[in-house]
Amino acid sequence: MKTADFIVIGGGIAGISAAAALSEQADVIVLEAEAQTGYHSTGRSAAMFIRNYGNATLRALNANAEPFFLNPVGIADSNLLTPRGELLIAREDELDVFADYAKGAIGLEQLTPDQAVDLVPILRKDKIAAALIEHNAHDIDVDRMLQGYIRKLRRQGGKIETNQRVVSLTRKGPDWHIKTADQEYCAPVVINAAGAWADSIAHLAGIAPVGITPMRRTAALLPAPDGHDIARWPLFASASEDWYAKPEAGALLVSPADEDPVEPHDAWVDDMVLAEGIDRFEQAVTICVTKITHSWAGLRSFTTDRTPVAGFDPYADGFFWLAGQGGYGVQTAPALSSLTAAFCLGQPLELTNETILALSPNRFHITG
Repeated sequence: MKTADFIVIGGGIAGISAAAALSEQADVIVLEAEAQTGYHSTGRSAAMFIRNYGNATLRALNANAEPFFLNPVGIADSNLLTPRGELLIAREDELDVFADYAKGAIGLEQLTPDQAVDLVPILRKDKIAAALIEHNAHDIDVDRMLQGYIRKLRRQGGKIETNQRVVSLTRKGPDWHIKTADQEYCAPVVINAAGAWADSIAHLAGIAPVGITPMRRTAALLPAPDGHDIARWPLFASASEDWYAKPEAGALLVSPADEDPVEPHDAWVDDMVLAEGIDRFEQAVTICVTKITHSWAGLRSFTTDRTPVAGFDPYADGFFWLAGQGGYGVQTAPALSSLTAAFCLGQPLELTNETILALSPNRFHITG
């Protein structure tokens, strides 16, 4: 039996960052079902920090996380962000959703169709009814971020155990007893950071699920368009988010921005979904896609209100939810890991009461 103050189930960016924060004052073990950390959503992320991405709660988390990315003390020796920008374009039928995105946002600049095409020359000007850019959107160095958290966790005595898929989770007295295929663990507090499998972990513990739905997200790499230097292009996307594209290591990453509900699994590409997304992309640009060099899929897991869940379950002592980050997991990890550590260690909470309540699992258990 291996014991700790906290056991974190899930070795993605959410679980690893929370474990690193907790390890400053406690003994922590991370259990990862796969052979490596960051295997599922973290390792397949488009890796952008977009300040205005998401609802009001997510925007509050983004604002809280931004100082960390600019000065990641203890994680990396320099800024984890590289300037990219996000260009949002709208057709006539997308103007309402375009206006909704801009509502309450900060740091946005309205552009003319000509200005949008100046930034991304392959865009079809006749398809652009409105455009805006968020200059302060950045690429995130996800691998350097994840590895930095791993180093911090191990430096402070924390442990990561891979190939440890949880098969049993039982509360006995003051502790949770966890079994995997070949090991047993014990801790008074379990942090459920299992991503697409978070409700499955709750089921093992006999706890009511919060209703997390994994959704597939597909991406493909295309050769850079002939005659264009794409290095300085921003991420560019349709206002209704039915496709997006961005430079990626000298190629052009294009995603159908699909959100198809699926069971938790090692996600794979649906060729028809990818083809339909490429078609939508082609309708907005002047080029034809003739070659795909690589494609992949990952899972983005959402709650019903598309807001993460972070907090102790109201009906299960020592069971902490840290899940449902959707497509915002990497950029919200600094804020949610700090919140998790503050809750678990009894420290002051940095976020507003409104944001903390919006994240609480209690919202899924209100019956009247």
